[in-house]
Amino acid sequence: MEQKVHQGRNVKRFREMLGIKQEALAFDLGNDWNQKKISVLEQKDVIEDNLLKQISNALKIPVEAFQNFDEEQAVNLISCNFSDNAMFNNRIEVFNNNPIEEIKKLHEEKIALYERMLKEKDEMMARLEKLFDK
Repeated sequence: MEQKVHQGRNVKRFREMLGIKQEALAFDLGNDWNQKKISVLEQKDVIEDNLLKQISNALKIPVEAFQNFDEEQAVNLISCNFSDNAMFNNRIEVFNNNPIEEIKKLHEEKIALYERMLKEKDEMMARLEKLFDK
């Protein structure tokens, strides 16, 4: 079952996304146009190709966007790609390390290493003293 793309609704969507009022689009399309004609245009299922080209130039959006954009497919695509399960595979891990805590940890490790080295030095000195005493 193939759904038809509602071109008038697409014109309205893109116009609204760009923050352009119907009056401004009418002005861009020429003297024959007014807000009411734009409103009627946005209710049409299919818009003539030459008129779509004019709208495309006014809104700076490719004609294909008006002809092919299907909201249901877009919502489906977004929900499939950005649902909780989809995001599981694309997750971004954020590590909230406190730099001061990391420095303290490194300092404690360094102290433990020095203490181990001192203990080994003392043990070696004791062994050397035993060797000289004999």
